[in-house]
Amino acid sequence: MRTVRQLLEDKSPTVFTVDAEDPVRTAIQLMADHHVGALPVLRGGRLVGIVSERDYARKVVLLGRSSLETPVWQIMSEPVVQVALRQTVNDCMQLMTERRIRHLPAVEEGVLIGMISIGDCVKAVIDEQRHEIEDLRRYIAS
Repeated sequence: MRTVRQLLEDKSPTVFTVDAEDPVRTAIQLMADHHVGALPVLRGGRLVGIVSERDYARKVVLLGRSSLETPVWQIMSEPVVQVALRQTVNDCMQLMTERRIRHLPAVEEGVLIGMISIGDCVKAVIDEQRHEIEDLRRYIAS
């Protein structure tokens, strides 16, 4: 089973983040510009939360708040559920299922290294199954 480190090796090394004091509008624009569904939230360079499209919909849109006046820290999800680089895809999928989340920051020694999504995990599982099927076909054919 692949690890978080291996998943991140297949992705762009760029991690888009937002500052806790930034207006929500900034976070939503970053998500739209980079086609991501969530962003790690930093304060003083430290990971303090995560903000997602779901947070925006539930805590800004539905409550009639202003995305220009509301700071990200007021709507971010915390504490942050995070994973280590050594954890497996199965570990991540279990965490995501139990916590009902779709994105996990990968952290090593307190430093944000990357983000993985449920889509990254599903792709990894499908790729692994595809390889196993091919191996079995080759074995049967030989």
